[in-house]
Amino acid sequence: MKKILLPCLAAFTMLCANAQTLKTPQISTTQTIKQNFGLSTIEITYSRPGVKGRKIFGGLVPFDTVWRTGANAANMLTFGDTVYINGTKINPGTYGLVSIPHEKSWTLIVTKQLNITNAGAYKKDQDIVRMEADVKNINEKVETFSMQFGNVKDGSCELQILWDKTAVMLPITTNTEAAMKAQINDLLKQDNRPYYASAMYYMNNNVDLNQALAWFDKAVETEPYSLRNQYQRAVCLQKMGRTQDAKTAAQKGLDMAKSQKDDNFITQYTTLLADLNK
Repeated sequence: MKKILLPCLAAFTMLCANAQTLKTPQISTTQTIKQNFGLSTIEITYSRPGVKGRKIFGGLVPFDTVWRTGANAANMLTFGDTVYINGTKINPGTYGLVSIPHEKSWTLIVTKQLNITNAGAYKKDQDIVRMEADVKNINEKVETFSMQFGNVKDGSCELQILWDKTAVMLPITTNTEAAMKAQINDLLKQDNRPYYASAMYYMNNNVDLNQALAWFDKAVETEPYSLRNQYQRAVCLQKMGRTQDAKTAAQKGLDMAKSQKDDNFITQYTTLLADLNK
């Protein structure tokens, strides 16, 4: 009897060992998305179930109940810099994201908890911020549960949550202007001062055109033969409404571009002068 059992036991042990090494595809795949935002990044890690012919909201995902907002593991939302959600300041770090879907809106919750894999694990006293977000019906069905960052601007973006024919948006903002001002002030104290880049930020974002012009003046003084510096200085003057000064700067730049035989800037200066002469 022992002689029969021993080979069977060995075969069973080998089968178990082989089964432990078998790798299969995830049923609900994990995705991590990293988005540059402001002067840092935002990252979301979550799992992606499929519709698979099922009724999703009000069915597989019940209304008015905490949902981990995805499948498998808890969601991880990481901010590389300070952000604001629904007026609440959130410091850099990693947080959990869950939701309570309702028929016409969702309650979106950012929490200190990083282990919410089911409704029973959720603790309301760990909430950092919760906000109501309207449900948007979309025409094209999203088979695989998806999160993505959309409408990304210097100081704002949306975390878009999409599944089946439902879309919900979590607005996120950051104070890019304050961070940029602090960075510029620090760099301008150093030897290699970024006059041009600082001026471009102030001009393009309408922070302070007078300060932008002062920095363009410094940039031109530092690099007197730079066609780029002279051109953007003329554009700044145009934005300030100083048309005649802008014409003078643009004409000087055009003469420089011709002497340097730079066809690209000859075209840009010619176009700018034509616009100033309208």
